[in-house]
Amino acid sequence: QVQLVESGGGLVQAGGSLRLSCAASGRTFSSYAMGWFRQAPGKEREFVACISWSGGRTYYADSVKGRFTISRDNAKNTVYLQMNSLKPEDTAVYYCAAARGTPYGVVVITEGGYEYWGQGTQVTVSS
Repeated sequence: QVQLVESGGGLVQAGGSLRLSCAASGRTFSSYAMGWFRQAPGKEREFVACISWSGGRTYYADSVKGRFTISRDNAKNTVYLQMNSLKPEDTAVYYCAAARGTPYGVVVITEGGYEYWGQGTQVTVSS
């Protein structure tokens, strides 16, 4: 079992930055591929970014590529999402997720590939 707790959300002006954190419980965090998803009001949850368990491979949605960076610190059981040049359309609840049993270098980009989810953190970008 892995429990995930997101933090770092808030209100920011367009063009600003935020860094989200996702702290995981459990001793096997380093063996989980991790991902970030978001859900805007009235829309379905969508993929944002993901990272392999080693941290050596990442993948991003086109809408955030070049602005967001996902990283992880396995010693701290934490995955991060650095969000720069934020836009009003980035407003959403952001969720982190964990996928177990992924081979080395594999990233997971679909919701169904993740077994564990956090409760979400709200990000609001004002224009």
